[in-house]
Amino acid sequence: MLRSFRELTVPSRMLVVNQFGINLGFYLVLPFLATYMGGLGYAAATVGVVLALRNLSQQGMFLIGGSAADRLGCRPMIILGCALRIVAFGLFTVVDALPGLIVAAVLTGLAGAFFNPAVRAYLMHEAGERRAEVFSVFNVFGHAGALLGPLLGAALLAVDFRLVAGVACAVFTVLTVAQLFVLPARPVQPQDRGVLRSWGEVIGNRRFLLFALGGAGYFALFNQLYLALPVEAQRVSGVAGAVSAVFVVSTVIGIVGQVRITAFCRARWTEGRSMAVGLVLMGAGFVPLAVAAPLVPTAPAGQWTAAGLLATTPVLLGTAVFTVGMAMTNPFSLSLLPRVGSERLAGTYYGWYYLVSAVVVAIVNTAVGDLLDRAGDGSGRWLPFAVLAAVGAAGGAVIAWMARTGRLDPRPVPAT
Repeated sequence: MLRSFRELTVPSRMLVVNQFGINLGFYLVLPFLATYMGGLGYAAATVGVVLALRNLSQQGMFLIGGSAADRLGCRPMIILGCALRIVAFGLFTVVDALPGLIVAAVLTGLAGAFFNPAVRAYLMHEAGERRAEVFSVFNVFGHAGALLGPLLGAALLAVDFRLVAGVACAVFTVLTVAQLFVLPARPVQPQDRGVLRSWGEVIGNRRFLLFALGGAGYFALFNQLYLALPVEAQRVSGVAGAVSAVFVVSTVIGIVGQVRITAFCRARWTEGRSMAVGLVLMGAGFVPLAVAAPLVPTAPAGQWTAAGLLATTPVLLGTAVFTVGMAMTNPFSLSLLPRVGSERLAGTYYGWYYLVSAVVVAIVNTAVGDLLDRAGDGSGRWLPFAVLAAVGAAGGAVIAWMARTGRLDPRPVPAT
């Protein structure tokens, strides 16, 4: 992995290190938001709505953030997004009423909408033909931040959730200052059409819209790291620290395996097949939970016990399978996106991609939260996890069909 990092350009190195900091600050707070709100008395369905609104504000506004990155430049949008996260996490330190929590969550998502498409568009241009490999290194650093974030968050949570949010606020303050002084600007490519005409081009690109619909399964399942997986881990163990265990398993596999998994897929399969298999594996990660959940009663709150540790085994096993699927899906989806879209409008296409995904995530998160509430610890507890497995299978089927029918192949260059 170090060799892969050394092969990156200087701006790419800066951005992958920056991604470590972004995920460190983000995962300090978000993994514990569901349990924090539960402790305040909010139902799982309410938590699901708040998380869906956060995701919708981020992925839904990716369209604005991506279009702005195409026209104003990637660097200003990265800096603006990180600065807005300072405000968002600062709010979590002073509010606990539902309207305030919603505002803080929405601002957290809006900040991501500004810097995420800009970071990815910047990396896409820097990577050239090695996009999948560069995004693999990017993911490894992101996983490292996602590993340290929940561990630090769990330690700080023993004091107060507001302290967790305050430390995250400080992390993004450091990132914003560093980007102001270190991150170089890229030239802005001139655009030959307005924003609305650019959006019209995207809407008229049918293979891109189909790709976005299939790829939305990745985000719908990825967001269960904040909802279904932590809720189930705490339910069966009775310990809030089980949430950290889920993230430790996921991030360790991501750190150790991401570059190797990408290389394995690159050597044996096409990008489309790798993405399709990854989506199916992500869904398959919820099968152990669907099988075990109706058999495991809700544990009383307390300390770790041997029974609680055993009860979390299906959750952690599912998380491991789920993470391998993530490692297969993400780099190749980001590599394929400019192919089915456009390099000239990379930010805009990223924006639309995440907008489609945001709608799917909002639907899936709300439905899964409601199913978790209704099921309790009864015999119907398998249903939300079966729905998530079906989401992965459906997304994989769409991408596999596109690959098989040539819809993921590069477009022919017109003769001149």
